[in-house]
Amino acid sequence: MKEDAMTSIIQIKAGWLIDGTSAPAAENVILTIENGVIKSLDHAGPKESASILDYSGCTILPGLTDAHVHLVMSGTTDMAIRETQLFVAYEKSAPVIERHLKESLKSGVTSIRDGGDWGGHALRFVRENGDIPVMAKCAGKAWRADKRYGKLVGRPPKDGQTLAGAIAEDGQNPDFIKVVGSGLNSLIEFGKQTPPQFSREELSQAVQAAKKLGLEIMIHANGDEPVRIAVEAGCQSVEHGFFMGQDNLKRMADNGTVWVPTAVTMEGYAQSILDDDPKKAGALKNLDAQMELISQARELGVTMALGTDAGSTGVHHGRSLWREMALFMKAGFSLEEVICAAAKNGADLLGLNDQGTIAPCKAATLVMAKGSPQDLPASLQQPAAVMVRGKQVV
Repeated sequence: MKEDAMTSIIQIKAGWLIDGTSAPAAENVILTIENGVIKSLDHAGPKESASILDYSGCTILPGLTDAHVHLVMSGTTDMAIRETQLFVAYEKSAPVIERHLKESLKSGVTSIRDGGDWGGHALRFVRENGDIPVMAKCAGKAWRADKRYGKLVGRPPKDGQTLAGAIAEDGQNPDFIKVVGSGLNSLIEFGKQTPPQFSREELSQAVQAAKKLGLEIMIHANGDEPVRIAVEAGCQSVEHGFFMGQDNLKRMADNGTVWVPTAVTMEGYAQSILDDDPKKAGALKNLDAQMELISQARELGVTMALGTDAGSTGVHHGRSLWREMALFMKAGFSLEEVICAAAKNGADLLGLNDQGTIAPCKAATLVMAKGSPQDLPASLQQPAAVMVRGKQVV
């Protein structure tokens, strides 16, 4: 049967395939892709008329999502470089953003969720460069309370303006709203918590203001009270969530709130400083506490997506995602479960309905990781190939 001249059909031989649904890995699968869309998965031989790509020595995964990054910042530990990336003009940020998007693709990260920067540079870059292969959703400038943490990623409402009013009147047209709802973790005083930046009523009104714009709220929140009011107010996702406690995990499971733990931030920071620095021990202790919460969240059925906070010290774009995957597995997740969190749950969080799983009618956005499933997630350090909507980009 002759195919239409305008139809592009390719087939891929996969040694192993993990489809992103948490189902066990399958062996020796043939993927048929037509015009960038998956048409079928089977074990039959390839069509003679199709172009055949042989990845029988690889494990094929859905494209991965890093659900929390900051594209204007690098993970470098060189403070001079870090300083030059903060509070600079768009023209200086643009090449940095472009480089980080390319680094993401090289590790199989095909979609990202940017948590904001002080100038809204990432949002502008994505709006002005529609042909980039990475699907990037951006918050633009985040919102924080006056004189509270968050200057690096956003600004406070104007004098006399409520958070809800600021969201309604802003006009920057982001993909979602980022709110800073607490402070940072202490690396010296273990478990120290900061008060909420906004009240539950203020957050509830902000959520409603965002919904009128067709947007959801992602909220930076650590500690019991900031997380509790964020969940009760109806925020779509909680970012970080250190020291929030098991009761908040139960609330999140009941409310369908997505948790993005960013545990790798503590690992990356600890690895970037000297052994005799007391902050190293503090970071590792925070990491252990977060790992315990991740394990509990799995048991309680909390929906989780993987985010790295790439751009933080020691947390590099793209390649830090496999480290976050490894931490999830150390906390009790199976390989298939963690790929579901990194692919399906991440795509769902970004509203990418045609991505996140490998199935008929889904976009052929795929990662070909060298070796068998036993080589994952470390094999994501250098995938054999990355495909976005049927086009090989790495």
